Amino acid sequence: VQLQASGGGLVQAGGSLRLSCVASGLTFRNYVMAWFRHAPGKGREFVGAINWSGGTTYYGDSVKGRFTISRDNAKNTVYLEMNSLKPEDTAVYYCAAKPRGSTSYEMEMMYNYWGQGTQVTVSS
Repeated sequence: VQLQASGGGLVQAGGSLRLSCVASGLTFRNYVMAWFRHAPGKGREFVGAINWSGGTTYYGDSVKGRFTISRDNAKNTVYLEMNSLKPEDTAVYYCAAKPRGSTSYEMEMMYNYWGQGTQVTVSS
């Protein structure tokens, strides 16, 4: 199984970025997909998750209303659209996958597979 994240970069505060994560080696529609982030000096933080069909999404409090998670099961890809970016959004962003049917979307220990991370830097 491989999760390949991309789309990170340097952006000014108030700007936007879209991250992508392409999955291979698994039956994509059988997995809940999520994004977490890890900033220097902090623990890994839940950003958002999306159920297998894309019909239900969950977000961490710090990104609600600014970030949108979506998926395309035909392309084995999950996306994270990030708007109104703030310097505190600076982190390495990871995509993750866990089997559908379980809850606890915010718990990183529930996720079986992780991508390599992509750096997002927001300048003030």
